[in-house]
Amino acid sequence: MPRYKNPRKTWAYSTEFKIRAVKLSSDPDYKISDVAEGLGIHPFMLSRWRKEYQDGILHGDGKLRIGMAKKKKSPPRKMTELAALKKKVARLEQENDLLKKWQQYLAEVHQNDLGSSTDTKASSE
Repeated sequence: MPRYKNPRKTWAYSTEFKIRAVKLSSDPDYKISDVAEGLGIHPFMLSRWRKEYQDGILHGDGKLRIGMAKKKKSPPRKMTELAALKKKVARLEQENDLLKKWQQYLAEVHQNDLGSSTDTKASSE
């Protein structure tokens, strides 16, 4: 990796800009990555600003922000449903592998039976 002779240029954004970006990204109609791309910043930077805003570090009016709208991320039912589906997929994949192995075994047994029956015919002639 090449070494940099000059220090990289870092951009300093105003607190107002950061707060506007956070509020825009909290709108459910917009994706965080789209907001970041539109503002010309990296999505990771926007997510860091969101965390700072939630933690109360980023505020412009002197008031401490406890957090943005505290919403539950997703209902537990959906998470348990997803976990159950993943478990079911894993079990079905395991069953499928087992059936493939069984089919392979039966094919080998059938091939051996055919080979031994042709050997007996050849020796009897």
